[in-house]
Amino acid sequence: MGDSYKSTTKQVLHQLAVDPSRGLAPAEARYRHQKYGPNALKSAKKISPFRLFLSQFNDVLIIVLIIAASISLGLSFYEKQGDYTEPLLIFAIVIAIAIIGFFNEFKAEKTVEALKKLVGQSARVRRGGREVEVEAASLVPGDIVLLSEGQKVPADLKLVVENSLHINESSLTGESVSVSKNIAVVSGDKALGDQRNMAFSGTFVTSGKGEGVVVAIGHDSELGKIASLVNEIESEETPMQKKLDELGKRIGIIILAISAIVFISIFFFDNDALSLELSQRLILAFTSAVALAVAAIPEGLAFVVRISLALGARRMAGKNALVRRLSAVEALGSTDVICSDKTGTLTKGEMTVRMIYMSEAFYEVSGAGYETKGVFSNDGQQLEDLKRLQPILRLGVLNNNAHLETNKISGDPTEAALLVSAAKGGLGEQETVRHFPRLSELPFSSERKMMSTVHQAGAKYLITAKGAPDVLLDKCDRILINDRKLKLTAARKQAVLRANLKLTKQALRVLGFAYRETAKQPKSDKAVEEKLVFVGLQGMIDPPRDEVKQVMHRVTAEAGMRVLMITGDHIETAKAIATEIGIEGQAITGQELDKLSQVEFERKVEKIAVYARVNPEHKIRIVKALKAHGHQVAMTGDGVNDAPAIKAADIGVAMGITGTDASKEAADLILLDDQFITIIDAIEEGRGIFDNVRKFVNYLLSANIGEVLAVLSGVLWLNKLVLSAAQLLFINIATDGLPAVALGSDPAEKGIMRFKPHRFQSSIITKRIWYEMVAFGVLMTAAILLHYWWIIDYTDDGVRAVSVAFTAMVVYEMVRLINIRTEYKIRWFSNLWLSVAMAGSVVLQLMILYIPAIAKIFGVEPILLADWLVIGLMSVGLHVSMRLIDRLLDNHFKETRPQFNAAHYETID
Repeated sequence: MGDSYKSTTKQVLHQLAVDPSRGLAPAEARYRHQKYGPNALKSAKKISPFRLFLSQFNDVLIIVLIIAASISLGLSFYEKQGDYTEPLLIFAIVIAIAIIGFFNEFKAEKTVEALKKLVGQSARVRRGGREVEVEAASLVPGDIVLLSEGQKVPADLKLVVENSLHINESSLTGESVSVSKNIAVVSGDKALGDQRNMAFSGTFVTSGKGEGVVVAIGHDSELGKIASLVNEIESEETPMQKKLDELGKRIGIIILAISAIVFISIFFFDNDALSLELSQRLILAFTSAVALAVAAIPEGLAFVVRISLALGARRMAGKNALVRRLSAVEALGSTDVICSDKTGTLTKGEMTVRMIYMSEAFYEVSGAGYETKGVFSNDGQQLEDLKRLQPILRLGVLNNNAHLETNKISGDPTEAALLVSAAKGGLGEQETVRHFPRLSELPFSSERKMMSTVHQAGAKYLITAKGAPDVLLDKCDRILINDRKLKLTAARKQAVLRANLKLTKQALRVLGFAYRETAKQPKSDKAVEEKLVFVGLQGMIDPPRDEVKQVMHRVTAEAGMRVLMITGDHIETAKAIATEIGIEGQAITGQELDKLSQVEFERKVEKIAVYARVNPEHKIRIVKALKAHGHQVAMTGDGVNDAPAIKAADIGVAMGITGTDASKEAADLILLDDQFITIIDAIEEGRGIFDNVRKFVNYLLSANIGEVLAVLSGVLWLNKLVLSAAQLLFINIATDGLPAVALGSDPAEKGIMRFKPHRFQSSIITKRIWYEMVAFGVLMTAAILLHYWWIIDYTDDGVRAVSVAFTAMVVYEMVRLINIRTEYKIRWFSNLWLSVAMAGSVVLQLMILYIPAIAKIFGVEPILLADWLVIGLMSVGLHVSMRLIDRLLDNHFKETRPQFNAAHYETID
């Protein structure tokens, strides 16, 4: 029954074997329920805490740590006096990483569940000649469903009766205006929004009544097809996951290479080892290689990444962005294309009167949505006296079935917009209705294209009418101009039609208004709608959010991202909104897109900025075509129709207030305030997190490269182990770990949005950074070994030499941290935690040196003042050398930084 909109009502009823006046017999309904199953979608799997916890280990760096710790633990068991401290500490770190990730994501999932609407749904049907209320889940094909205002449509229906029926389909099609329904046959292939003789599951009746026969339930409904489409899409790794996996693989290869070098060096060239038997030499070489490999792994890296993402998620929550997956925190930072739904995202999803035409003049109306604050102006001059607009505003209130209370509406959004425009002009709904009580109504119908009401006006009667301007003009013989009722001549009629055309070209939905005063109450419907006085036009639209206009330039021109509009609305409306907010590019409809092959579409996709009248399948095609060009795509939306594309995108963003359950389930990020500017805040936060990740990965790997080179060079050059495993582990976990964790809370660099997206799409560690890290490692190794060699050569004090090397490595790594952070031009005391962490690392080192009990554990002793002076001088030289190397590398790799205008960013913030 998928194309039942093309069939006549009689054909559908015959096919489903049902008499609409009686409905299905209860026994037949039970039989069909057993045959077709319940009218329900398969609910998403409940959160499994155990599976969520296990998923935290699905990370290359975590796996590398587990393998290394397992080997180390195995070797500890093999040796009679093995040290279990190191592998057990690594296992403890892995568990801590998993716990942090688990609690953050579990909390987010629980929040999503809390956002869902848990109310049940019922439906009023005709069965066996009686009207009964049943659970929506028990509906079957052939049921006759009765629709009324405010009701949610429970299944896909082919309408058999309609009485002024209007349905809001925005959650399914993206169209903001309620759709007028009828029972006429629709020919040709039509988009969902153009199937006027259908009512779809999940949409809402805004006004009128109707009856429809169920033609599709559950997964066979249009809503169900979208749900199936979501399930067919496989989730992909976020950019951060891909980058960390790539980094983990590189680290693994480097560690294997180091292990091989150490093994070969000891097995073939070490004098002490060569004196041993072959089996003992093999064990010694293998044990040494694995020990150094474990030391080479940055144990704190995965932990610090997870901590940084968790801190970012917390900051985003403070900005009304709920993170469902920690890896998604950074993903927005690398986004270069934002595909945004129009209704409810770029716009408020609230119809607003923008223009009024009356007395041969145009008047602009300010304000957006259902806020009753706004002014009227003519040619840029604000009107002080609003009496001239009272007639048309009053008609908008009286000829209306919607209600407005404290910026909230019930009823049709178009009629609500009329109440808001009247309120801006000082006309209250309740007071106006009380002065002109309604006596009767001729409801709107798709055939008549107008609505009329009759009111008591003192001793007289007031007739009001609104509808399509051309239809309404045919019912009028006079026109109100400057409070005078003049004859509606052909010239005046043409002037009104030209005004109507001007407003429609601005993508406004235009309604005409007319009235008549009479001493006697009309006796017939025809008498109500004749000899009317035409008053004017009101043009309305779902306008862009104010903050969207403010941030669009910042997003596109400065941050280098593209914003695309994807909507189920009409193309002219979409283009008008796009022009107003600054989206530039070609526009295309879903039907035009269907005529293009995927290859043809991918050739054109870079030039298209507006997609109108699209369905969920189109949105997925758009996302895939953009990905084929290498773009990092974010998809935002709130409707059921947005859910498949939200899941298919690199980062899916759903609205928390207006968003449907389907869109929230598919999303990585949920905007709790539904504000487009929150997306920009999240992007800025994501970019800051990427920089923080790059900073501490740079720092940790720089430190580990230095440690490995120092230990390896000591073995090969001096034939001595410069640092013990316990000392290396302490540096990696405590001295390196504390500042690295604190780096995760570093504020974003001021003006970070001025950078182009490619900066955040590159590898976490670029070729330039690898050169920089190796350069630091070589310089630090040289400084440590020269100091170590001098002490050994002149004093032969091995304990002092080890103590100096141990302390120097801690201090030099602090120097590296200062060096890295200087590159980002961040004020030093802007991160209190980092200052505390660095001070804490130094205090811990001093405690190891100067507290005898601890010094004994680590095999060190207090160092001399002369050694501190040498370390201080070396630190200054190391910092200056790295600054010079940074400049040389910048010139070689042509890295440039955009100019930063602080005053400009303070203005737009």
